Amino acid sequence: MGKYDKIFNSKKTSEASLSPEEAVAAIAVVTAVADSSLEEVDADFLADILWGLEVFEDYSDDELSEIVDKVIAIAEEDGIGALFNTANDAVTDDLILDAYAAGVSVLVDEDELRIPKSKTALLKKLQEVLELEDEEAKEVIDEVIAAFAEAEDEDFEDVDEIELEEDSSLNIYESPSGNFTVSIPVDIREGGRIQTQDGLVNFSDDSGTLLRIDYYPISSGKAEEIDSVGQEEYLRSLLLNKYVPQTIVANLPDAQVKYTEYLEDILEGAYFVLVDMPEVSTTSKTGNNGTATKLKAYRGLLAFNYGDFLYVVSNQRSFFDGEKPGSVEEEVERIKQNLLNFVDTIEFT
Repeated sequence: MGKYDKIFNSKKTSEASLSPEEAVAAIAVVTAVADSSLEEVDADFLADILWGLEVFEDYSDDELSEIVDKVIAIAEEDGIGALFNTANDAVTDDLILDAYAAGVSVLVDEDELRIPKSKTALLKKLQEVLELEDEEAKEVIDEVIAAFAEAEDEDFEDVDEIELEEDSSLNIYESPSGNFTVSIPVDIREGGRIQTQDGLVNFSDDSGTLLRIDYYPISSGKAEEIDSVGQEEYLRSLLLNKYVPQTIVANLPDAQVKYTEYLEDILEGAYFVLVDMPEVSTTSKTGNNGTATKLKAYRGLLAFNYGDFLYVVSNQRSFFDGEKPGSVEEEVERIKQNLLNFVDTIEFT
């Protein structure tokens, strides 16, 4: 019996029905969990992946989230094999390539822009059950990887730098979304820099300061999920299952979470995480003439919601010139206090 026969050769069925577009999403879910489990699936990540496909380009975040939730629910109720059979019956000929592209998309290594060798057997099996020729399959894979590369280039190009005033007291940053303003915590005389992208602002300087604010609108679907699982669990999952893996571990595989804590009395509930980041690349003009060096660093993350937005505020402490960290407890208190002091300077609107 082949490794994936229990999925792709399953005899299980479901009474649920899927539209052709929902079937495409179901193929993505099946592929994403074929080597893992439903408990590990990240619904938000899958919705983001699907949004990049042409078939879903006119769908809203809420609509895609509802589709992903629906197909995951079918898998939980009837099994992955039954979900695949339902999707395979529902997908139309004109969406077969989209279905394969959905499967390819969840397997791409975004850092190396390729399909990992460990996933080639799975992808070959998906190709076979969808009855695609080798040439068709290769063309889809090439197109998906090219789309990821283009998105990566766009992300890099979208980084904007804001010029600071000489008089630091005049420097106030205002979010383009209008949800907050904050006194800029870096000085131009110390090489202060501000980098912005959609949904985040990053403050840094030559002495090692790094403070960052990520913010996400709370959709109706997310609001319902927060109410359903509770704020503590939602914020914990946001940081540990999504933010840390995608923002930190994806770039630093050796990074590890060292400490977690729910701060019930802070901001009506906030979740704090400390991440150990060995060998992080840092540039410091004052320390090494502007060249990059590998340093150990700790990053503290504070997640909370305020108004109609979710926030992840972070502070990084890098250890220069052989400086050694204190105990985890000492570093937690130091970085946590830095974060809380910074959050106190944010005016939410």
